[in-house]
This record gives sequence, structure tokens and C-alpha cells, in this order.
Amino acid sequence: MVFTTNANLKKPLAFLVTLSVLASAACAGNQTTTGGGTQSADPAATTAPASNLSGSVLIDGSSTVFPISEAMAEEFQKKHPNVKVTVGVSGTGGGFKKFCAGETDITGASRPIKPSEVELCKKNNIEYVELPVAFDGLSVVINPKNEFAKCLKVEELKKMWEPAAQGKIKSWNQIRPDFPNQPLVLYGAGTDSGTYDYFTSAIVGGEGKSRGDFTASEDDNVLVQGVATDVNSLGFFGYAYYVENKDKLGLVAIDNGNGCVEPSPQTIQDGTYQPLSRPEFVYVKKASLDKPEVKAMAEFYVDPANAKLVDEVGYVSLPASITPKVKARIEQRKIGSVFEGRGSTVGVKLEDLL
Repeated sequence: MVFTTNANLKKPLAFLVTLSVLASAACAGNQTTTGGGTQSADPAATTAPASNLSGSVLIDGSSTVFPISEAMAEEFQKKHPNVKVTVGVSGTGGGFKKFCAGETDITGASRPIKPSEVELCKKNNIEYVELPVAFDGLSVVINPKNEFAKCLKVEELKKMWEPAAQGKIKSWNQIRPDFPNQPLVLYGAGTDSGTYDYFTSAIVGGEGKSRGDFTASEDDNVLVQGVATDVNSLGFFGYAYYVENKDKLGLVAIDNGNGCVEPSPQTIQDGTYQPLSRPEFVYVKKASLDKPEVKAMAEFYVDPANAKLVDEVGYVSLPASITPKVKARIEQRKIGSVFEGRGSTVGVKLEDLL
């Protein structure tokens, strides 16, 4: 079995990870023949009949959703060893370009599909089923030696990141007078990232609107390393990457007018961590659902029995009240987005939309 571990949750942009599980030939040597035919010498081996599924599933898209897809693919292939699942990382925007060109079966997205992507899929006759698979609390982080910026107001984050800040807001004391006169060094998701789209929409007020003079990368490991080594830095990325690296990062609580709230499984799921709580998605090509292995993979993502995989990689699994509605979208081949192609949407309740 060849697969990657979750030790480094983010892989470089466009890095392709192939997860394959091969049936072991050693099993043949562990069988005995009886009058009734061939049976395993190991009684436990009879409790898990081999899957009759075969074929391949191509997944790409969001680097934020990647840890979920990686974990799901690994466990899926343990149950279905004759299915090859390939998981790539092109970012949300890059993933939709491939998906809407018909190159993949499933694409991960850290925001809903945009109007331009809806049109691209329509142009290429690609119909899709939208599946929420988890919740994330987009996390703002600082260097652990920073003792003064433990909580920031949304207005202060906007002052840092809005387009007007470029070349002008350069030091911490410009954000708050009692902050030290030290350089403000910013790290953030690249412009092809759904995380960038959502952050700018939630904080600045417009998707894709931000200053350009910051270190940008779709690889969150680059951002983690930058913040961890620069005492004057601030960055943002998905909650799972903070959890994986919390020994070398400081977490910033966000004050949205109701006091300082840090992201946690509870505050992300109950919506009190605002405006940076958001759902994570996979989009499944409708035509690919005619392939049994793709349909089984889609169902595997939203099976409550696999919710622990979402939690293990640092995200928040869907509540029981939502899961049946998501599973019904697969069975009914429910085409389109509950967000009506609006892209990043802040402050709405997923359960209400479903």
C-alpha cells in the first residue's frame, strides 16, 4: 500500500498523491483446502468479504480539503482494494478548471462554486452534485512570541488586508496605537485559493479584494513556516493546519462585536466563531455517479461512520441533523449549488440552505 501520511497536511500546489491498495499475494499461501473447497486458515479473514468494486476515481481541487480527501481515499481503498483513487492538489480555483473541463470525477472546494465556474461547467456540459463534507474555522495565526495581538477585531484585520493598506500599513502600531512600532509581515493564501476568496469576502467585504504586498502561497506549509520563524508576522489558513502546527504558532481570537472567540470544534460548529466559520465541499460530476466506484466514494465522504476521519485531520464533522440531507443529494442526483453559484457566502446557515 502506497499513501501519504497526515504528518504534513499540505502538499505543494499541483502535487499529485496516488493512493493505491493492492491485494496481498501472501494470502494465497495462508489457505487450506477442505472437502468443501478452499478456506482461510485465519478465521478473522472470513469476516470481511472482498469488495467486488473495481475501477478508478480521480479527485483534485482544494488544498484545504485535501487532508479530508486523503484520509477518505486511504480508508476507502482498504475496503475496496481494486479501486484506485488518485488525489491531486490544484487549489479550489485550479480544481474547478479541471473539473469543469471534464478531467476529474470529484473536486474539493473550500468555498461554493463561483458564477464563472458555473458557466464554465455549463459550457462543457458538466453537471455536478454539491456535497458539504465538513466545517472549517479559517484561523488567523501569529508568531508564538507575539504577546500583544491575542485578539483582533474584524475592523483591525480589514485595516491590515484591504487594498488601501498596500504600501501604507506597514507596522503593528498602525493597527492599534498601543501595539509596538514593529514591522507588520503578512502571509496568506494564494489568489487561486478558495481560502483567499473566503477570507477577503469575510474580512474585507469583497471576494478577491486585498492588498497585494504579502507573501502568498497555496501551500500552507510555506505559510506556517513563515509565521513560525518571524516574530512580526500574521497569517491565515484552515483550522486543520493550525491544529497540526499549534506547538509553533499562536492563535488569534476574533472579535466580531460579541467579544473575543477562538476557533475550536465547538465554536466552528455552533457558528459562534464568526465571520470565519465556513463549510467545506466536494463536487461530484453527475455523469461519474454512473460509475459504481465513484458513487461509492461520494457516499463514503458523507457516511456518518466516517465522520471520525474528518475530526482526526483537524476539521469539524457535519452534525447528524445535516447528514441525511447531504446523502439525499447523491441518491436524488440533485444538480447545482444551494448557494446558487454565488461563491463565498458569509454568515449563512448550511442547514437552512439544505
